[in-house]
Parts: sequence; C-alpha cells; structure tokens
Amino acid sequence: MVRVNALLLCVLALAACSSGDAPVASVSETPGHPPQTGALPGISDMSAMPTLAAGASPVTSAGWEVTVYYTAVATLHGGASQRVTGCPTIDCRKGHDQRDLGTFPASFVKAVKDEGTGRTADGRYLNWSYDTGYWMDTAPRDTAGRPLVPWVSAGADGDVLRAGARFSVLRCGTAEVTADVCAKLKSPTWTIVDEFTPGMGGSKHVDVYIGEETGPDFTDSDLYTTLKGATLSVLRA
Repeated sequence: MVRVNALLLCVLALAACSSGDAPVASVSETPGHPPQTGALPGISDMSAMPTLAAGASPVTSAGWEVTVYYTAVATLHGGASQRVTGCPTIDCRKGHDQRDLGTFPASFVKAVKDEGTGRTADGRYLNWSYDTGYWMDTAPRDTAGRPLVPWVSAGADGDVLRAGARFSVLRCGTAEVTADVCAKLKSPTWTIVDEFTPGMGGSKHVDVYIGEETGPDFTDSDLYTTLKGATLSVLRA
C-alpha cells in the first residue's frame, strides 16, 4: 500500500548487498508502486493481532519483491496548490461527512494518494485509502487503524502473509541497490500489519514502511527502491 523513520533506527554496518550481496553503485530501476491501505477505525493496539504459533520456525523463501512506502512531508513540497475535500477525522465513511480539509501543495497531495499518508505543515496527517478517500488524522495508520511504526510495519496480501507474520530480508536479490540501503532493509524484523489495495499485491510481494521522506524529490533517492528476487526469512502468524 500504504507505511514511516525515527522510532527504530539502528546503527547499521555497511554490508555487501546484491544477489550475491556484492555492493552495487546505485539504484537502476523505477521502484514499484506502493500500496494504499484501507483504515479501519477503532483498533489502537496490537491486541487483535494474530499470534505466532508456539514453537514455529522461520522459513527461508526466495523470489520476493520488496517495495517501500513512506510518509510524505508537506514542507518538502512546493509548486501549485490543491484543495482537498474529505473527512475531518478517521471516524467517517467515504461519501459521508465530506468537508474542506484545506489547501496543500499538489505534489504533496499526489504523494499522499500514492503512499497513503502525509504530514501537513501544522503537524497533522492527511491520510488516504481507496475505501475511505482523504481524511485528517493524528498519525499515519495501518490497515487496522493503528499508527504505523517506521522500520517495523509492513504490508502484504492477506492470503500471502497474514497480519502478525514477521519477516526479515536475508538477501537483497537481483536489483541494483546501494550497500547502505540493502543493509538498512536487512537489519529490521518487519511485521505484517497492512494489506495492499486489491490488485496491487501479488503472491510474493511485501511493502515495508520506512517513515517520513527525508528531503525534496525523495522518490529519486536510493532509499525509495524495489528489491527483486529477494530472499526472506518468514515466520508466519
């Protein structure tokens, strides 16, 4: 989908990271389109998350596509403005309670629709999902309405990895990524909390949330990447 970096940043040692984990100079392909999630209000903790089976062991699985999603930041966007209509809070339905939410840079509004969430200049969050449209919020959200956690939250199709499944990236696969980016994506243990917009996932596709964009033209940066043919260690819920 949808997605978000300050909470769990680690000190990362540079590691070799292509299909043979040898460093490659730079990203060479256009990243895959990230997911947008549908927020379901009312779940604010992890109590409804399926638990991992007792004694379960991780399974090594190759051939995965790993995309990233992030929280857009309005102050990093300029240019033409766009007025947005939507819900003033998360507790509303698409087509109901629609109000004027304000005017924002058009490139920021587009990023919110692409990524699912964005931080406005006044510190609130403009969020978007295919089943809700735009709404204002106090945090970026996962599918169940919980705040997204940078370098932890991830998404997949529900019939591929259930909510609560955990995985880590063992190898970055065949796409060209920098050693630093590969190391950053390999370091965390990711938890499935999001689902792809219908038709945008796939049988071996996960999307990992990396927090707020860190500068203008973030989608041109090395961190906004796609891993192809990656190898994961998966612990299913």
